[in-house]
Amino acid sequence: MRLSVVCTLWIVSCMWMCGLAYAQELLPADKPINEAIDHYIDAELNRLSIPVAPLADDYLLVRRTTLDLVGRIPTTKELLDFVNSEDANKRELLVDRLMASKEYREHQADTLNIVLANGRNENLRPFLLDAIEKNVGWSEIFRQLVVGDMIDGTKEEAGDFVKSRVSDTDALTNETSVLFFGVNISCAKCHDHPLVTEWTQAHFYGMKSFFSRTFDNGGFVAEREYGAIEYKTTSGEAKNAELMFLSGTVMSEPEWTKPTDEEAKAEKAQLEQLKKDKKKVPRPKFSRREQLVDVALKEEKAYFSKALVNRTWFRYVGRGFVMPLDQMHPENTPTHPELLDWLARDTRDNGYDLSRLIRGIVLSNTYARDSRWDSQEKRPDSMWFSVGNVRILSPLQYASSMKIGARNPVDFSGDDAEVILKNIENTRQQAKGFSSKIEIPSDEFQVSVGEALLFSNNVDFENTFLRDGAGDLVGAMIRNESNEAAVDMAAMAIFNRQLEDDERKAMLAFLQTRSENRADAIKHLVWAMLASGEVRFNY
Repeated sequence: MRLSVVCTLWIVSCMWMCGLAYAQELLPADKPINEAIDHYIDAELNRLSIPVAPLADDYLLVRRTTLDLVGRIPTTKELLDFVNSEDANKRELLVDRLMASKEYREHQADTLNIVLANGRNENLRPFLLDAIEKNVGWSEIFRQLVVGDMIDGTKEEAGDFVKSRVSDTDALTNETSVLFFGVNISCAKCHDHPLVTEWTQAHFYGMKSFFSRTFDNGGFVAEREYGAIEYKTTSGEAKNAELMFLSGTVMSEPEWTKPTDEEAKAEKAQLEQLKKDKKKVPRPKFSRREQLVDVALKEEKAYFSKALVNRTWFRYVGRGFVMPLDQMHPENTPTHPELLDWLARDTRDNGYDLSRLIRGIVLSNTYARDSRWDSQEKRPDSMWFSVGNVRILSPLQYASSMKIGARNPVDFSGDDAEVILKNIENTRQQAKGFSSKIEIPSDEFQVSVGEALLFSNNVDFENTFLRDGAGDLVGAMIRNESNEAAVDMAAMAIFNRQLEDDERKAMLAFLQTRSENRADAIKHLVWAMLASGEVRFNY
């Protein structure tokens, strides 16, 4: 007995010293999200003695938060209002103001549309915007996307998720698994997964079975009452696929029979008539797609909630707890398993409220850490979240930020909040056309030759950002007789910060040496600032 106790204590000690995860009781459910995040992140940093960057200054923090929550940089007025505020809760007030805005809802819809489209030419934005405005939980958004117009009242656009993929059931299966469960199961199509022992061909075809009866009938996504998948194992054995979720849970279903030739002929005629009449196919008594939603939301191994948390964390912090995002499997353990479990539980228990999760993340000190690393020590790996991560802007974020920065700051100042909001909205609308010229960044982003040429030689860039009218930054700088005031105005509008002494000297020297053509020099200066790497990223 005494030897057994000693051995047990030795094993536990080794697990702790080696940093291996083992079961611990999670923090209470009523803990604020931001406090839970900082508790788990800081505990790991302290345990491993990993150095930590200081919190970002107010200039950087308001820029980062505004970009993340509403998809643009702050105006000069917003910037200075935050920096000069002495309210102890100003950060919370900033987050709540931004999240209550129309801009927040639109930015969420834009971002989620890009994620869910996954490179496809489809537009789920109207459906997503409606759901976000009604504060619909992610679980219900998932249900409506997968089940589509079989649910009464679902917006027509929701059906595009399945409809755009239904011609390739393999792609529909894998993309659904990747986007909603964080699992790329395509490797198990032809053979058992080479890296994940618990995923076999049966899992792939079991997941595919949820969509095997789905088809497009004249633009309406429909589902048959019958049909199954047969596949061959690597040994050549023929098998009938069971209706099986990733966790291995097999769903039962009513017995079915294949229609006779006469019944098949009648069904075909009915479908042709419905297509001609532009009507939906009646929903089946038993829907396999509905079964997929039901089993997923039973939180079998928490695939659904953990994938949502991991993707959201990646979006706002720059790295997931599990990387790559589509490799959430037992052989690829999360960096902070207890925190992932806590956030997944909180998300599930609060109706999969995405805004609640986002608010908690952006109010954490982990989110607020500076991305600069001035220490002589080696910069810690991003997996520890001890330093802020630099993130590439989406095309619309980028274009909107440049357009906000290129407008006369006076248009966003004053006491009439309604006029200011209208000017911001109009400015962002003007940026949309240019954003279509910017490529959606990949994980391995590098500025492309096309983007570089767009900024250097395209007349649209000059017409969009470098005009010199009264409502433009270039025009306001030209009309300001002081070069010092002009460059400070540009720094606040474009960089959202004060200039360093060497930056100011270089800019003033540039304008001074070109004083004979000051207007053209100012235009070149603004171009250089807008085209800089500092504007291209959230940091």
